[in-house]
Amino acid sequence: MDLGLSERVYVVTGGTSGLGYATAEALVRDGAKVVVSSRDEEKVAKAVASLGDAATGVAVDNADPDAPRLLTEAALAAFGRVDGALVSVGGPKPGVTTAVSDEVWRQSFESIFLGTVRLVRHLAPLLAKSEDRADGGAIAFVLSSSAKTPLPRLSVSNGLRAGLGMLVKDLSDELGPQDTRVLGLLPGKVLTDRTLALEKGDPEARARAEAAIPLRRLGDPAEFGRMAAVLLSPAASYVTGSLVSIDGGAIRAL
Repeated sequence: MDLGLSERVYVVTGGTSGLGYATAEALVRDGAKVVVSSRDEEKVAKAVASLGDAATGVAVDNADPDAPRLLTEAALAAFGRVDGALVSVGGPKPGVTTAVSDEVWRQSFESIFLGTVRLVRHLAPLLAKSEDRADGGAIAFVLSSSAKTPLPRLSVSNGLRAGLGMLVKDLSDELGPQDTRVLGLLPGKVLTDRTLALEKGDPEARARAEAAIPLRRLGDPAEFGRMAAVLLSPAASYVTGSLVSIDGGAIRAL
């Protein structure tokens, strides 16, 4: 199946590892170009080298107000266009609501929520259907199953991811008339560095997690990346405003 990704250009934040890198890899494999970012310059260089000529990168924090401009300029300079984005941000510190400091809440809000809003605001005018492009662009937020059901001791993530989930619905109304699609992707337990860090010190964590997943295993980042690439592609041209679970069946809610 041709996803229609050839020569399309996507910004992928958090694109040097985990779910972001897996998505960048899947996009490139199907003919797209990508701009990957993270805070670590060395990781950016390594990811770009691995992805080849179809990639360029920017070392920038999502919380930086200049990040949207820098990412867009990199896309236009390297590839002459931008067609969409995958917004992936590392998970905030664990903790319960009453024990998390104001500073952690502020930092997490800046990077996860406000950073996402800034990027969408900057990209939206560039993604509209035009004479040069027969259809509009697509933006996908990497959220979490916590957008539908809270995860223990991950209160900051629970609050911010759910808020962004509602923003997906809001933005689909706002940007739909210009033929720009907005989606939320809800990964469950996927074998990433974040998952390994949360399991640390609890030898039974993996077994408990697998027992709660109908497929009885954690996901592979590549499984997430392939689905993200499909949903960002023109092949999914009538999918917007949706929160799509990629979790092995773990979310029990409708």
